[in-house]
Amino acid sequence: MTPAPARTPDAPSPGGASLRPVAVAALIGTTIEYYDFFIYGTAAALGFGRVFFPELGRTGGLLASFSVYAVAFAGRPLGALLFGHFGDRLGRKATLVASLLLMGLSTVAVGLLPGYGAWGFWSPAALVLLRTLQGFGLGGEWGGAALLLAENAPPDRRGRYGAYLQLGPCAGFFLATGVFLLLSETLGEQTFGSWGWRVPFLASSGLVAVGLFVRMRITETPVFADERERAKAPALEVLREHGRTVLLAGGGTMVGYALFYLTTTFSLAYATEQLGVGRNLMLALLMGGAVLKGAAAWCSAGLSDRWGRRRTLQFATVVSIGWALLLFPLLETVRPPLVALAVVGALVVLGCLFGPVAAYLPELFPTRVRYTGASLTYNIGGVVGGATAPLVATRLTGTYGTAEPVGWYLAGLGVVSLLCLCALAETRGSTLDARSRRALGGVGGTAARGS
Repeated sequence: MTPAPARTPDAPSPGGASLRPVAVAALIGTTIEYYDFFIYGTAAALGFGRVFFPELGRTGGLLASFSVYAVAFAGRPLGALLFGHFGDRLGRKATLVASLLLMGLSTVAVGLLPGYGAWGFWSPAALVLLRTLQGFGLGGEWGGAALLLAENAPPDRRGRYGAYLQLGPCAGFFLATGVFLLLSETLGEQTFGSWGWRVPFLASSGLVAVGLFVRMRITETPVFADERERAKAPALEVLREHGRTVLLAGGGTMVGYALFYLTTTFSLAYATEQLGVGRNLMLALLMGGAVLKGAAAWCSAGLSDRWGRRRTLQFATVVSIGWALLLFPLLETVRPPLVALAVVGALVVLGCLFGPVAAYLPELFPTRVRYTGASLTYNIGGVVGGATAPLVATRLTGTYGTAEPVGWYLAGLGVVSLLCLCALAETRGSTLDARSRRALGGVGGTAARGS
């Protein structure tokens, strides 16, 4: 078999369309959606509790803020099912436009929401609703954007093109953290708590307008356009025929979510409020780490085209288990160089974990249910790893007075993720066209190769 020639981003895709607008649409849209999602976590860590939960005290307010943070993760699998249904029935493009619009409107509404002092109980209740809608929107975003790239890219470069998508969360996090750092530098504590925190949410309106403009200009993927047998009930078909693959692949991504949110949300709150580390220092480290995370994701995704998706993910997961045991001891030294090593190192490991995922998950499912399957899988990992991790960590530190048990908790999640990956198949080079029907979840199996 002669390998296909490498393509540059502006080369034609298998369907004849240019890959450059596809890559740009995936990157920009995902950047905006993750910016919207991440600014809540940063705001929660920096004092959201005082605005919406002032009567609960510092620890209680932080737990309440993280609980609302977790609500969005519960909405993400539901959003994956909803948007996945329409994505598999009607097409990738229209569904992605709808998910971006829902996320953008919900984020702007948070920025306009009165605090507890003005609305009382209705203020946190509305926050829960808006956060749920954010989760719905993001639940339909990642899978559709991954399919835009995977279904247009040549098989031998699918990991590399998937890296464009994985740069989106890095860029979104960089923007979110940068806005808060700028506000923290220019506004006083009282002004920031009064109205400054609203600026990142309201700024989303301009970003969403750009994202909608870009996404309206792309075309449907050739793989979906060639699919003649549309699933009548994609969610039921995924759960009935590919449920094992969904659970195993979701478990395989679990540790990445936990590592990310423990580093960027819990560690930010723990370091600034309990260890006395400067807020601006932590935000600057997170911004720098986001850049290196993107670089690590790019390298990891490219490696998966040569080494294999599963093997690359297994190696990164083993590294994450070791780093989990170093993260919090380094952080608790409160020495800036070691704090920097803890935070930046964790984000680099995270980039290695998520680099191949944008190619791996779409390759696990046939075309007729690929949107639903990839989206549901990705977001199940988020529920288990991302939603509960900050809550568990806050409880553990409150009980033991140190974050060391949190590291063991994170390492345990890593072991479970590694076992899940070992039970999945390798998919590098597999076909994604309408002829590819079978799921790829067999223990130790090998994907069907494209010719």
